[in-house]
Amino acid sequence: MSNEHKVLLTIPMYPDMELAAAKTGSVLAELKDFNEEAVEEIQLAIIESCINASEHSQSEDKEVHIQFLVTDDQLEVKITDRGVGITTDTLDGTRLLGRPSVHPDLRKRGRGLQIIRALMDEVVIESSPNGTTVSFTKKKSPQ
Repeated sequence: MSNEHKVLLTIPMYPDMELAAAKTGSVLAELKDFNEEAVEEIQLAIIESCINASEHSQSEDKEVHIQFLVTDDQLEVKITDRGVGITTDTLDGTRLLGRPSVHPDLRKRGRGLQIIRALMDEVVIESSPNGTTVSFTKKKSPQ
């Protein structure tokens, strides 16, 4: 019997729906005895990814598709939208910096991918004009 569990979740791009995805991730991490800090980091990465998809994808179906794959020692999350894709300058974090035409509050934002990269053990971003998938893995710390 495999100790691998897969959960698929599709959420609409409505306010606060990212919290449902984050709760699902935290339940799976707690099921495998991830420590509290890791659970919180997983939740934050899920929230950031879902918000990015909702705010930036321009997806016609207005859905975010989330796949959770949990094993005894790690949780992998793939968050996919069917939007317009993201550009290289967005990926490296320079998109909003130094653009006076952008409202100052928005220039402070745009750190979601940096946060995810800092919190997760592995992060892969795949994007095309047909959508974006942000995949990240959190490995369980030795107890």
